[in-house]
Amino acid sequence: MAILGEGISLFYFMRIVIQRVTKAEVCVEGQCVGAIGHGLLLFLGVGRGDEESDADWLVKRITKLRIFESAPGRIDLALPDITGEALVISQFTLFASLKKGNRPSFNRAALPEEAEALYHYFVNQLSQALGRPVPTGRFGADMQIEAHNDGPVTLLVDSKNRDF
Repeated sequence: MAILGEGISLFYFMRIVIQRVTKAEVCVEGQCVGAIGHGLLLFLGVGRGDEESDADWLVKRITKLRIFESAPGRIDLALPDITGEALVISQFTLFASLKKGNRPSFNRAALPEEAEALYHYFVNQLSQALGRPVPTGRFGADMQIEAHNDGPVTLLVDSKNRDF
C-alpha cells in the first residue's frame, strides 16, 4: 500500500496477463530458458504492498479458469483438465503509469527484492497446484518471448479486483 498525503492510501495489486497458447518459449542472451506446449503464458507484475495471499488467490483463479475447449465451440475446461502447461514471465511494466508525459513511471511496481521473492513464491505455488515444475523466464533479465496465441484468448486479472 502506498501512502498519498495525510491518511490517503492507494492499494496496488498483483496483476497478471493470461494468454492461451499452443506453445511459447522465453530466451535470455540467445539461450532458451523456458518453453511450454499447449497451456498458458503468464505475465506477472508485482505491485507495492502485494502479499503471499495475493499470489495464492491468483494461483487458485488461474488453475480454475475454464478457457480451454472440450469440443469445438465449447469452452469449459481448465488448465489441469487438459494437463496443460504454464510459463511465467516477470513483467513489472504492467504497472506503468502514463499520467505525466510520454515516459512511463513504474512507481507502483514493487521494489525488485520484494517482487522477486513474490514472483518465486507464485511460481512455487503454481507448480504445486499443477503437480509439476513451471518453467519461467529469468527475473530482471532482458528476455525474448515467442508465443503462438490460441484463439486468441487474453485475460487481465488482478488480485484486488476479485469480482472479476
